[in-house]
Amino acid sequence: MFDSYNRQIQYLRVSVTDRCNFRCAYCMPAQGVKLLSHDEILSYEEFLRIIKILSKHGVNKIRLTGGEPLVRKGIVQFIQDITALKAITDLSMTTNGSLLFDMAGQLKAAGLSRVNISLDTVDPERFRQITRGGNLDQTLKGIEAAFAVGLTPVKLNIVLTNIITKPDIAYFVELVHRQPVSVRFIEYMPIGECQVGAGPGIEEIKELINSFGRGSLKSALSICGNGPAKYYTLPQAIGTFGFITPISEHFCGICNRIRLTADGKFKPCLLSNQEIDVKAALRNGASDDEIAKLFYQTIANKPQGHSLKNADGSTRFFRKMSQIGG
Repeated sequence: MFDSYNRQIQYLRVSVTDRCNFRCAYCMPAQGVKLLSHDEILSYEEFLRIIKILSKHGVNKIRLTGGEPLVRKGIVQFIQDITALKAITDLSMTTNGSLLFDMAGQLKAAGLSRVNISLDTVDPERFRQITRGGNLDQTLKGIEAAFAVGLTPVKLNIVLTNIITKPDIAYFVELVHRQPVSVRFIEYMPIGECQVGAGPGIEEIKELINSFGRGSLKSALSICGNGPAKYYTLPQAIGTFGFITPISEHFCGICNRIRLTADGKFKPCLLSNQEIDVKAALRNGASDDEIAKLFYQTIANKPQGHSLKNADGSTRFFRKMSQIGG
């Protein structure tokens, strides 16, 4: 499947829930968002039917997102069901890691390949501040559990807000020397009612990493996932650093993904208000071919690039990040 700009589309990000046990300041307002009712959210059977149909049209990579995907009951069985579709060769998950300690073994046994874990700071108080109540220790235990059961490569996602400090960077420099982890810094995207501001830029982070006396960053080959990150290594480090630049250096030209929201909408781009309702089609008895046609329509609508600028000129988005499944 190719879109209008000759990008091959083979990757579906599936938001299985809009619920989350955190209230991250760059993701949703402090009071949360209006949650979908049970009937408004796609059932696992509906999700699976869509995935099965799309797997026959070139989709071979699935990432499960939320909200927080681990808060939805039945997620382990859902992973088993996706794994049974042999056309899906890459099944991963984005999580805040808080529930991973108890579930990592089950997830691995069910067929999950790897995890991306959000970790915006390693200071317990600032972690509570940015997550509005999260427990850093739980997330760190979840990261260790992911390594222990082989949900690898483990990728840590750090959004560069004004809460990050030099000690955080020092921690990550030491971490890549003792764990085969990929630490990925993501430029802050001004979406929604954010209670934090933009932090240091990518180049400033690179300079900080180079300042700790562990050598200088060198460009490296991409690791598993084929996403937009550009990877670097330090001498003697067993892990890597990745840098994701949705604002300063757009990677739209290589984007290979479509999103499916928890309430059953296909989205051609994270940073777009365009949506196509697949839930209504499913519940009105649409055939497999009709569902596939909606997906092809979504691909045809995929924009060449996003319109996100700086905070004072950003697009107004109808959904909060937690309602999309970033």
